[in-house]
This record gives sequence, C-alpha cells and structure tokens, in this order.
Amino acid sequence: MSSKQGGKAKPLKQLKVDKKEDDEVLEKQKAIEEIIKSASAIKDHLTSFVAFRQYDRNGFGDQLSSPVKKCIQNLLKVNMEDPYGPEWPMEEKVKRREMVAPEARYIFVWEASDDFVSDNILTHDYRSNCQCSDKKHLVGFVHFRFTVEEDIPVTYVYELQLENCARGKGLGKFLMQLMELIACKNRMGAVMLTVQKSNTAAINFYNKLRYIISATSPSKVDPLIGVEKSYEILCKTFTSDAKSKLEEISCNLKDG
Repeated sequence: MSSKQGGKAKPLKQLKVDKKEDDEVLEKQKAIEEIIKSASAIKDHLTSFVAFRQYDRNGFGDQLSSPVKKCIQNLLKVNMEDPYGPEWPMEEKVKRREMVAPEARYIFVWEASDDFVSDNILTHDYRSNCQCSDKKHLVGFVHFRFTVEEDIPVTYVYELQLENCARGKGLGKFLMQLMELIACKNRMGAVMLTVQKSNTAAINFYNKLRYIISATSPSKVDPLIGVEKSYEILCKTFTSDAKSKLEEISCNLKDG
C-alpha cells in the first residue's frame, strides 16, 4: 500500500492567484519576444535618424562581404589585442564567430567625402588603409544586437571600433548616441556593453557618457568572482523596470 507524501494542497483561491501570475509572466515573455523580433526585422535603423544618414551602410552578420569581414577582423586585432593580452588568441576566435552571426547588426563608418556637409554630422576626412569596396575606406563600425537581459529587452553593443585617425573627434560619442536612439525607438529598456578592465581609455569614455557598472556584472553579482574576471558589464537604462533590474545605485565605473 502506498500513500502520497508532501504538504497540504493549496486552496483554490491561491491556485487562481498562481495561475494569474503564471499567465502574466508568459504574456510578458511574449511581449518581450515580439519587441526583439520587430527590432531585429528592421533592415535599416538609420531611416528614422536623418542626421546620421552619412553612415548609410547597415549590415547583417551573415551577409558581410569578405573584404568587409577582413577589415573588421584587422581593426579588432589592432584595437583589442593589447587590452586582452594573453586572452586575445582565444577571444579573437570568439569574436570572429560573433561577427558573422545572423543576429549581428552593423553600422559602418566610411571616410567622409566632400559631398557631406552638415552641422549635424562629422565631415572629417578619415584616411584608412582598409579599402573594402568601390574605393571606400572603413574607419569604424558598431556591432550590436537586440537581446534580453534579466527579462529586459536591450540593445547590446558588442563592438565599437574606430581607427586611430578617427578618434578624438567626437565620433565615438556620436555613434553611442545613435545606439541609444535606436534602442529607444525600438522599445529597448537599456543599452549594454562589455569593457575590459585594462582598457582605461574605453572606461573613461563610457564614464563620461554616464554608463555605469550593471548589477549583472561579475563584480556586482559576486565581488570575489569579479576580482578574477577581466571585464565589467556596463549599462544605461531608459525605463524604471530596466533601472530596477540592471543598475546598482550610486555605482559608476570608478567604483570597485
């Protein structure tokens, strides 16, 4: 003879409450999935931002031409080999896989021509050794994706890379502003990114743009583990829900 073990059965009222909560969670998940799906389906995120139309080449990770892929790989190696140090050989393999993923989205920056003149765009003549096509020179790019962190739809900036000749002119700030506009336009709760602790120039750059260490960063999840990690996860939130889940109060890049 056997008998069922366990606690008392939940009252009917409690079961109804639990079912309602489960339904709300499922509805929220569906809504988030739809937001990500809609944002990812847009082929040209610059259409809504006329001031940024100089950067008129959008790209998808699985549609990059061989010359463009080579340019991206070269720029990544030049910029990131030192910050990653001995971790670079392994990290380079990871980044090469990430860059061609179907969910990867790109904004490319080509050297400016004399035809572009506007108070709202940068018109410096950025010279580059990377000629990709039609005698155009790639001087920078942003690799970003629409994803979910802690049940919050976010724009995650995987890479923001500029040639040395294109730095110090406000272009990096300009591109991050574009990322924030795209995030808000597509109902994302935040912009997030990862930065190497050894990359002090990048840390200072994002600090000035008011990005803070996220509550999801290893140093905030567990300080003991965080000490062993070579990176921090940063964020800038746009909604109260995102703020409550992704931020740490009074935490900036100089802390820790």
